[in-house]
Amino acid sequence: MNPVTSPTSASPTPRRRWRDRLLLNEDLNFLLTNRVPRIALTRFMGWFSKVRSPALTRLSLWVWRQFTDLDLSDAKQQRFDSLHACFTRELVPGARPIAADPAVLVSPSDAIVGALGRVEAGTVLQAKGMPYPLAELLGSADDAAEFEGGHYLTLRLTSAMYHRFHAPDDATVTDVRYLSGDTWNVNPIALKRVERLFCRNERAVLRLRLHDDRPLLIVPVAAILVASMRLHCLDVLLHLRWRGPRDTRCHAPVRRGQELGWFEHGSTLVLLVPPDLQPLVTPGERLRMGQPLLRRSVVMPVS
Repeated sequence: MNPVTSPTSASPTPRRRWRDRLLLNEDLNFLLTNRVPRIALTRFMGWFSKVRSPALTRLSLWVWRQFTDLDLSDAKQQRFDSLHACFTRELVPGARPIAADPAVLVSPSDAIVGALGRVEAGTVLQAKGMPYPLAELLGSADDAAEFEGGHYLTLRLTSAMYHRFHAPDDATVTDVRYLSGDTWNVNPIALKRVERLFCRNERAVLRLRLHDDRPLLIVPVAAILVASMRLHCLDVLLHLRWRGPRDTRCHAPVRRGQELGWFEHGSTLVLLVPPDLQPLVTPGERLRMGQPLLRRSVVMPVS
């Protein structure tokens, strides 16, 4: 069995066929996940997910499974007293092998690959025919100019996926920028309809300096029902009511595969890399954290 294929994908059940028809109705999906009081619903979900009740959690997980292929077989913890504990679950040791080839960088998360390509004239794509200015996403024209001609990769985490994200290589986290915003859904349906969606949503910009001195940016973008993220380099919870500094300097060395933080539900990571890091993936491909994502065209010696 392909390790990234759901064991239920071969023979859809009647429930799954009903669910898929509902979710694939674009107008209904967009209405139910966007034309709602997004921020109020997200704040409510933040409160509800932390209610500690094993019985309520079991009921909530049953409902969740009606709409997703939630698989907890590789979770370190098998019983949860809150939805938050399930959303932010750790995995059993060895569940995500980390590629050791020094010529590659690994995927920082479980994900479905979205739009990817080269940064051209300061512009990238969120979906076909839907460009957005990189400077607006990053909150900095200088940061955008630094990656002109480089590559961008969009990694979408569904609500059922493992929600923690990790270092793609040995590196040091040097800066974090927090940009508050909205909580639009980030699924493909919304990405085809809402212009500059990633630039509208709450997000953080993590600057990493790789061990070979290459720069790399990871941009966790929050979404409806998420809108909070934990970054270990800051040891604070970033959320819609955050009133701390916009830009924070730090010095946090990390090893390849080391945890950087987590979302409190599912969302998206946008990676920005220099031109000599070549993507090894294609849009629509499913990844697990630790699989090869990028290849160095030149492997520099470690200083």
